[in-house]
Amino acid sequence: MDKEARPIGPFVAFEGAEFPTGQTLVGRHVRMEKINVERHGSGLWAQMAGADQLWDYLFEEAPIDEAEFLAGLRITVARDDWSGYAVCLPDGSPVGYAFHLNIVPQMGTIEVGNINFSPTLQRTPAATEAMFLMMQHVFALGYRRYEWKCNALNAPSRRAAQRLGFSWEGIFRQHLVVKGRNRDTAWLAMTDGEWPALEAAFQTWLSPDNFDGNGHQRQTLRALTTPCRVASDPNQAT
Repeated sequence: MDKEARPIGPFVAFEGAEFPTGQTLVGRHVRMEKINVERHGSGLWAQMAGADQLWDYLFEEAPIDEAEFLAGLRITVARDDWSGYAVCLPDGSPVGYAFHLNIVPQMGTIEVGNINFSPTLQRTPAATEAMFLMMQHVFALGYRRYEWKCNALNAPSRRAAQRLGFSWEGIFRQHLVVKGRNRDTAWLAMTDGEWPALEAAFQTWLSPDNFDGNGHQRQTLRALTTPCRVASDPNQAT
């Protein structure tokens, strides 16, 4: 069989992406600042103290006090292969954090993970805008693939990923051992080819015109992003 007729994939004109620098990202609802333990740590702990459930699906146990929280955050922030953001409200108060990780610029792949949003931030337009700003940034840096991975038992995370436009790709069984427990890992992703339509969906949803006088959305983000996704999680509603 002629080589050109064999299924070996198309050529890609790709020279690599840039490593994220942690530059500040500004939206209408949030300001994404490069995470700094001294500047953001105590404020984050004030938002998260006592909400032990926030750590159920993270790699570390829930901290017992602020000192332990800050010590763990310092270790995470010091990783030179991760790039983290503090999610700050317009008044400057930090209410959550998220990281870019598994960054492979030469292949154009990057993941969003280690997401920890306080109860104040969860289920708000600010939370959605934070994710949008991080997506927009990586595609502007030239990445081809943006990944979301989570514990397969974490149904809220799987639903959130698909609402945000990530396409379902499957489960890696017995992928990790976390806190002594088995973790099957759900994989989802979006690509640069899908991004223009997804970006338009986010811009439509985040527009002030999409919310009435009581702050209720006129169009849901899920309805706007569903046509952009290539597959659905068989265990979740579309």
